[in-house]
Amino acid sequence: MQIKKLILSSLLSVNILMAQNSIGLNINNKDIEAIVSLDLNSLNNYSNGTTYTIDSSYLHTDTNNMGTIGISAMNSLPLADRISLSFGLKSIFASDFLALPLYAKASFEVPFNDTVPETTISTSITYSPSVLTFKDGDNFRDFRVEANMEVIPSIHIFTGYRNIYTNYKEYDKLFNNKFYGGMKVSF
Repeated sequence: MQIKKLILSSLLSVNILMAQNSIGLNINNKDIEAIVSLDLNSLNNYSNGTTYTIDSSYLHTDTNNMGTIGISAMNSLPLADRISLSFGLKSIFASDFLALPLYAKASFEVPFNDTVPETTISTSITYSPSVLTFKDGDNFRDFRVEANMEVIPSIHIFTGYRNIYTNYKEYDKLFNNKFYGGMKVSF
């Protein structure tokens, strides 16, 4: 029975993975984070200006682990097509913490000449007030800044900084406050 469950979950995972828009990994000397993003527009041939995505990540730190699943909508600004904004919802899972925060991200495509690969600078914030935070949690905040460069078609390298803060009912905890670097493959 366990073998059947393992085979079924592996097949489902492979099918989901093959439909991904991107998969990435970022690391520093103490943490590792795996990131997966699924472009919903490509799955249903939707080509209006808004891009809908499902994102998932798993962050393993030296003291704790955290998983996320989120959905967002992204669009470029009408008068500034190099700037795009994303808004959405996430779910945050940790051993003693559950949150359903709101998410916002702004990205700017740097206007280099043709000899420099496509480069993007982005910042995001994820915030969950007390009313959207459960279990032992009181509120949640995740702030990130990232620079991303496409060095080879569909291969991106990036560096960034993340500050994840979890407030519990009894105490506050700086979950993660680190710089990181990584690589992402888009397909």
